[in-house]
Amino acid sequence: MTSFVVIGHLARTDGAFTLNDLPGSGGRMDILCRCVNASLFLSHDLRRDADCYLVLCGGPPPPKTIRFSGNEVRSLSPDERSAGALIKKALEIPAGSKFRDAAPGISVRKGGLEQLLNEYTFGVLDEKGIDIRKAEVFPDVFLLSDHLNFTDNEELQVKQCPRYSVGPVCIHADQTITIVQNELDRRRCGWV
Repeated sequence: MTSFVVIGHLARTDGAFTLNDLPGSGGRMDILCRCVNASLFLSHDLRRDADCYLVLCGGPPPPKTIRFSGNEVRSLSPDERSAGALIKKALEIPAGSKFRDAAPGISVRKGGLEQLLNEYTFGVLDEKGIDIRKAEVFPDVFLLSDHLNFTDNEELQVKQCPRYSVGPVCIHADQTITIVQNELDRRRCGWV
């Protein structure tokens, strides 16, 4: 199982956004929707061995985490609006400290990065990390940020985590996930 955790620094936690304006009213929710799709979709199928966690930090309430589970998700189409609608639905559920189901394969809880760091060992996706193609060991959970850099506090929290790079230049978060998935596919199929 491979998981991707994406921090949405501006992403709304109350569901008060419109599907017609995911970038503006959603606090760049469009980026997170693309990350869900990059994490879970294959051509004409879903990756059943992948999860995507979205850490929404844009308020107004405290952070919330939404989990998309590839082996359970239903009613997800490969477009931003579909993922956005499921995020909106998850945010309508009263969230507690444990994940609560909002739809098949979609769950939500209060809390953010700090809680996830207590549950998983991360590899951070960062252009300053070691080349993913040269890495001998891969983590099961990759952490990356949206269009903004990690905050100083987030950097402190992940300073001990190994860092991996998909290339020498900074690219979009969803593209980074696609490259990591491709590298994992190549290794699983013996291409490397």
